Amino acid sequence: MIVMNFEYAYIKGAKVSPGNISFYKEYGYLVAEQLLTDDEINELRIETAEIFRGSRGHVEGMVDPGDLTNDEILKKYVAIHFPHKISEVIKAYLNHERVIDVLTKIVSPNVKCMQSMLFVKAPGKAGQAWHQDEYYIPTRDKSLIGVWIAIDNATIDNGCLWLIPGSNKLGYIMKRVPNSNDEYADVDTVDVSGFAKENIIPVEVKKGSVVFFNGYTLHSSLKNKTTDSFRTALVNHYMSAESMLPWDQDGKFEPTEDLRDIMIVSGEDPYAYKGISDMNKPYLRPETLKIKTEL
Repeated sequence: MIVMNFEYAYIKGAKVSPGNISFYKEYGYLVAEQLLTDDEINELRIETAEIFRGSRGHVEGMVDPGDLTNDEILKKYVAIHFPHKISEVIKAYLNHERVIDVLTKIVSPNVKCMQSMLFVKAPGKAGQAWHQDEYYIPTRDKSLIGVWIAIDNATIDNGCLWLIPGSNKLGYIMKRVPNSNDEYADVDTVDVSGFAKENIIPVEVKKGSVVFFNGYTLHSSLKNKTTDSFRTALVNHYMSAESMLPWDQDGKFEPTEDLRDIMIVSGEDPYAYKGISDMNKPYLRPETLKIKTEL
């Protein structure tokens, strides 16, 4: 069993301490409780409904909202990728000053963002199987980090994050195997049976809290087992600007040494001479996930 001092897992008063930095390096995650204000979360909640109603632009697969309530609309979807491409509100939150302050302390003074995802896990919706984000978004320097902003309270019942502290220290991408657990929407997963059960922990957080986790940290989420509780979250991915990004979007684009569809959110861009591209377009996440699977 891993013995951790959980005191340093939590960022106090939005100020990153040396203990927090050491904890992140060792265990691959940090939690900033209620880093965003209630007003900010309300803004994100309103914008989420507007996006899925099609008010920010139609995305292929969206239904006509008609007279449906916001909850009725949101129940029809799982998530949208790259919502910042159509929403100025979401785009602004990629640059949130308190989020960026944490990133510059634990990643680099120079940070770039390459992806946003808006999850609306409605009652009954399945979760994501065990995975490492670096499997999908490769970096050259292992600096990838997920920033998981809770728009609703995230609980065990409605499908909060689960993660394995210290799994980032393995430093390699674990094998994907077939998934047979209906808790998950994915067709494949990582076999985590080799980890002690007591070291697989739920990360229950209040709305406005932000979970930061390393691209090699194993994490998942279970099905939303409630009848009346959404688990909405804005999840953005960042990395050091010093590293190039050899990401072909799971085969969507031609192989590349450095995808330039990015946003610099802090510091300097060593590759600014390459310019910025606009390649990714928003798309709806399918119910059953077959992303980059070899099964």
